[in-house]
Amino acid sequence: MESFTAFLEKRVTQVDSLLCIGLDPHRGDLTEFSAQAAGAFCTRLIEATADIAAAYKPNAAFFEALGPEGIVALQSVIAAVPDGIPVLLDAKRGDIASTAEAYADAVYRVLGADAVTLSPYLGRDSIEPFIADPKQGVFLLCKTSNPGASDLQDLEVIDSSGTAPQRLYEHIATLAQTWNAHHNLGLVVGATQVESLDNVRAAAPDLWFLTPGIGAQGGDLRAALRAGLRADGLGMLIPVSRAIARADDPRETALALRSQINMEREEIMASKESPGSASALTGDQSQLADALLDAGCIQFGNFTLRSGLESPIYIDLRRLASYPKLLSQA
Repeated sequence: MESFTAFLEKRVTQVDSLLCIGLDPHRGDLTEFSAQAAGAFCTRLIEATADIAAAYKPNAAFFEALGPEGIVALQSVIAAVPDGIPVLLDAKRGDIASTAEAYADAVYRVLGADAVTLSPYLGRDSIEPFIADPKQGVFLLCKTSNPGASDLQDLEVIDSSGTAPQRLYEHIATLAQTWNAHHNLGLVVGATQVESLDNVRAAAPDLWFLTPGIGAQGGDLRAALRAGLRADGLGMLIPVSRAIARADDPRETALALRSQINMEREEIMASKESPGSASALTGDQSQLADALLDAGCIQFGNFTLRSGLESPIYIDLRRLASYPKLLSQA
């Protein structure tokens, strides 16, 4: 049986895209506040981008706010996504026992989604009804992109083995890596805190990330990809909603975003040394080099130096004054 991860990776490879298009029918974006208008709004986006999107991510809240008719509209929107394209329901569910089973039934059977976002804070048994079938996927909230995420997610915890403390989000990532027996479990890791994204990738080298925060929330695409991509250049979905939905031409905007993501991804993968290379950097050296690139201290392009010579590299260590932590490492 094909796992959710295999299904997702097949789609990503087919359309060469890491772009996950959010289907969020905000009241202000609708011609009228109705389930019919919400359904039409999302269907137009799907029709315009079905050959570009790696996946679609409808947000349950916007449909639930429309009452029973909104749930029907959500069903219709999910059904409108062509076969072969994963649908991730952004619902952030979290409960136990028969309630969790009922939620899973609603997500997969009633609504027809392929995956769902869940809160992990009730433990493994709250997740099991959602991942029992390998073809059904889950993205666990791990390190979210909102400003208040650190209130809980950065707390240090010690597990039952008494090992050195980890931050809570790192512990969740470590657990998720071990829970992924059916290859259908991923993590929600925001793009707005690149150091945390890097830490999660170290703790969960195999998992797929759903990485919100690019665009309206100010996340840096290149820095996020550098920190979060797997060794194979995959492993991240970049969800974008408003920037596409509110564009004059959603299709052209989606095409441009996919191209930008792929360009950054290709440059990042090309810059990585092969493991057997004699000039390969150590882990610490690689992290320092990445940080210098992200800070703009090292730039690649075509530059005319003071001497008049042309150079493909420009080094500006004056920028280090704005990065005291990086300055101490350098």
